[in-house]
Amino acid sequence: MIVYGKNVIKEAIFANRPVYKVMVDDKISDSHFLSFLKDKGIKFERVTKGQLNNLTQNAVHQGVVADVKDYETYELEDILDSSKLQRFIILDGIEDPHNLGAIMRTAEAVQFDGIILSKRGQVPLNATVAKVSSGAIEHVPVILVPNINQAIIKLKENNIWVIGTDGATEKTYQDMPLNLSLAIVLGNEGEGIRPLVKQNCDLLVKIPMFGKINSLNVSVAAALMMYATLK
Repeated sequence: MIVYGKNVIKEAIFANRPVYKVMVDDKISDSHFLSFLKDKGIKFERVTKGQLNNLTQNAVHQGVVADVKDYETYELEDILDSSKLQRFIILDGIEDPHNLGAIMRTAEAVQFDGIILSKRGQVPLNATVAKVSSGAIEHVPVILVPNINQAIIKLKENNIWVIGTDGATEKTYQDMPLNLSLAIVLGNEGEGIRPLVKQNCDLLVKIPMFGKINSLNVSVAAALMMYATLK
């Protein structure tokens, strides 16, 4: 797959992801990045900015584009570990790749164990997600499940509390039981968490809002919820 951006490509190389081809702007002036590629034994081809624009559909590529092996995903059973407290994010219908990338970046910062996504109805792992994640996509396991509700049942069977976000509830994120393994559910940018998913949660909490705007961007809400789980 095509990815772009210096941090994304650096992290791909650090993670030993197979890199098939690297193309850099023939007018690039970042000697440190070019030295990094040479030090890592990565060959690159100089091309025009227009060629890079075409490859990335005019995205902010920072003058470097690479063709790399597709990002791997995991099964839930691969990541569950009853020997430790675990933290997961469940995303119920996220459609914006910028939101997924931003959530991924925070999940890496707080060392969450994985992001759980449905195989259908959500944004795929693509170049925009990778770029916005600033390379975090290499370090946060993405778990694809056939059905979010079935995944919630599996989490509960493994003693993981499932916490939904709902602005109408009385409890806040300060009421989360931090001595347990947790999975935080965040819903679609427009509709929020679907009713059945919400019904299957062990606890519903809200992020207190004191201004005139009654909602937060989902990636901001995810960041607040993730940091609230830290002991």
